[in-house]
Amino acid sequence: MAVAVAGILRGGVLPQAGRLPTLQIVRCGSKAVTRHRRVMHYERQKLMAVTEYIPPKPAVNPRCLAPPPKPLQEETGLVRLLRREVAAVFRDNRMIAVCQNVALSAEDKLLMRHRLRKHNILMKVFPNQVLKPFLEESKYQNLLPLFVGHTMLLVSEEPKVKEMVRILRGVPFLPLLGGCVDDTILSRQGFINYSKLPSLALVQGELVGGLTLLVAQTHSLLQHQPRHLAALLDQYVRQQREGAPGAPAGGPPGPPSPVPAS
Repeated sequence: MAVAVAGILRGGVLPQAGRLPTLQIVRCGSKAVTRHRRVMHYERQKLMAVTEYIPPKPAVNPRCLAPPPKPLQEETGLVRLLRREVAAVFRDNRMIAVCQNVALSAEDKLLMRHRLRKHNILMKVFPNQVLKPFLEESKYQNLLPLFVGHTMLLVSEEPKVKEMVRILRGVPFLPLLGGCVDDTILSRQGFINYSKLPSLALVQGELVGGLTLLVAQTHSLLQHQPRHLAALLDQYVRQQREGAPGAPAGGPPGPPSPVPAS
């Protein structure tokens, strides 16, 4: 009925008999905007301010309290396996170097791994969540400051420091942080100084040569006095032979002359 009246007022046509009227939306004036928040009455504001809950201050500052204990997390099989691998790496290798694990491409990383493997140097990557607990309980705890962020290990059964430093110089964006050689902790400069040392075979050869020279000099000094004494005695005997009367020049000395009777 309302729709029909609205249609008449707008000059429309009345609906025919037997047909439903067409639905038309008619806006009846403007509505008040209800999205604005009404301002609270000042008497109510006073009441709310007076009755506002103020929690009591704690007797001890929460910062001074010990943190609540964290729930113990059970170690998974993967974590136990990685711990055994880390222990084997630090036990079976004499050289362990720590490098920053930068974002290398797969091709560069494969090429570098191949160049290191030529000198029996292996590249190992372990998460810090596994490395740090192991280092805290071992004799390598002074290496903990090196394991910040993503790191990798370059390990070798023999101290191939010279070969490793030469390869890392070709990769300047892969910094060497430090490590240990034969249970001796070295910094980056320590590794560089170690690489400048001569090889063990050369040092052993120089040591053997020096010891041989000293032995030869000692043998010569020990033989000098007996030889000199033998030469002096030989000269003395020769002089005695040449100075004896009636003795031939080159033959053996004759019998001694008899002592005259008094």
